[in-house]
Amino acid sequence: MMIHEITPMAGKYKARKRIGRGMSSGHGKTSGRGHKGAHSRSGFSQRAGYEGGQMPYFRRLGVRGFNNANFRQLFWAVNLRSIVALDQFKKGGDVTPEALIDAGLIRDTKRPLKILGDMGDQTLTVKLNVTAARFTESARRRIEEAGGSVNQTGTRKDLIKKRVEARAKAKKKA
Repeated sequence: MMIHEITPMAGKYKARKRIGRGMSSGHGKTSGRGHKGAHSRSGFSQRAGYEGGQMPYFRRLGVRGFNNANFRQLFWAVNLRSIVALDQFKKGGDVTPEALIDAGLIRDTKRPLKILGDMGDQTLTVKLNVTAARFTESARRRIEEAGGSVNQTGTRKDLIKKRVEARAKAKKKA
C-alpha cells in the first residue's frame, strides 16, 4: 500500500481483540492478564492515575503560584429577554428567584441569581420589580427606564463583607 492509496476508510473498522479463544489466537490462557497478582484477578479495579505506589506524577510536580478557581462564585444567570418571554411576566410583576424556579428558568436557590441586560433588538416596556443578588449595569438601567424597581440582595459573601466592615467601623468609633 502506498500513501496515495490510503482512503478515509482505511483502518476505520478495526476488529476488537478477541481474548480467551485458545492458545493459537495469541490471547488465550491468561487472556493478556499475566500470571498472579491483583491485575490477574476478576473484580480488580484501579484508581485513575495510580502508579503502583510510587510517588504520583501530580505530586512530584512543584506547586507554584495561586489559583482563585476554588473561591469563584457561581451564579444563576438570567437574561431580561428570557424573563419577558414568559407568560406570567408579559404584563410585568414581581420577579424573584422563587418565581423563576416555578417558571423553569433556574433550578434552585442554592446559587445566587444574577440578572443580565440582554434584550436583543427589543426594548423593555413592562414594569418589573426584580429581586436578585446582582445586576449588570444594562439590566439595572433597562428595568428602571421601564418604570420598574431593582432590589439587590447581594450574595452570602457580600453580606459577610458588609458585616465585617460594619464591625471595623464600630471598633474605630469606640
